[in-house]
Amino acid sequence: MAGNLTTGGGEDLPSDTNGKFANNNSLVVSFGEFLIDFVPIVGGVSLAEAPAFKKAPGGAPANVAVCVSRLGGTSAFIGKVGDDEFGRMLANILKENNVDNSGMRFDHSARTALSFVTLRADGEREFLFFRHPSADMRLHESELDINLIKQAKIFHFGSISLIEEPCKSAQLAAMNIAKKSGSILSYDPNLRLPLWPSAEAARKGIMSIWDQADLIKVSEDEITFLTEGGDPYDDNVVMKNLFHPNLKLLIVTEGPAGCRYYTKTFKGRVPGIKVKPVDTTGAGDAFVGGLLSSLASDLNLLQDEKRLREALAFANACGALTVTERGAIPSLPTKQAVLDALTKHHTS
Repeated sequence: MAGNLTTGGGEDLPSDTNGKFANNNSLVVSFGEFLIDFVPIVGGVSLAEAPAFKKAPGGAPANVAVCVSRLGGTSAFIGKVGDDEFGRMLANILKENNVDNSGMRFDHSARTALSFVTLRADGEREFLFFRHPSADMRLHESELDINLIKQAKIFHFGSISLIEEPCKSAQLAAMNIAKKSGSILSYDPNLRLPLWPSAEAARKGIMSIWDQADLIKVSEDEITFLTEGGDPYDDNVVMKNLFHPNLKLLIVTEGPAGCRYYTKTFKGRVPGIKVKPVDTTGAGDAFVGGLLSSLASDLNLLQDEKRLREALAFANACGALTVTERGAIPSLPTKQAVLDALTKHHTS
């Protein structure tokens, strides 16, 4: 497994009782689904019209973990795949991308999840999922790598694992372990309505853990859905419905326009970088990965508006660069590519 990517050398570093990350206090652990996306080889067609499909690794939490690593950070992924060719392929992709995959588990009876994703003419997506049930839904609390979770500076998760047991209980237990260990809890609801039994179940499930998160990233569409028709551009709607007393940072992403941020003491907007979109898959995950990579190296950003704005401009650029190529993981940028894009943006 990819357990050798944490120390800078062979020197004796302070260690806790079981910490391969003990010397690294900037670990981002991402929890949730990891699957195979099948994407049409041509854009702008329905699934039925697609002449052929190309397979690509997918799943928001895994995308975030790879993004953090590609930007030079330290990350790990916890989740379950099938004990099949696709599952082993996904584990290997994490290893190749320097993401610790020791928290992955393999299910002997359920398959790795599949998702057919079509890119419409405008670059937006339509989904068709095969999860009846899939391996990611069958992660048990007893299979959690507790020591890995305890070492997380930031513990990141979504809402898809909350849809079914046993993975719902596994996620709640992992969140609890991380919280008690002093981790920052990061939440991207990542609404996928077709996976939930009903819209009401989705709303209730997503909001059920809202007040446990320290950091939440939500899109405009998700605000409208969660507030049952509220205006996502109205600060009062956002603050009244979605800000809670323990929240350190609430981010509203606005696609190519950038993002808005809300804390207890300040709020504002950071414009995005204009690019020509080819495929929006993974843009939100790249944004989250970009932000978490900055936060993992310095949590004090949350109290310093100027530096938070710089971190959000960096995250915006991560998202923007990701939409210029097809597929999420292949198009996630390096730190240098993001810095170059920001420099170009400021000088143009």
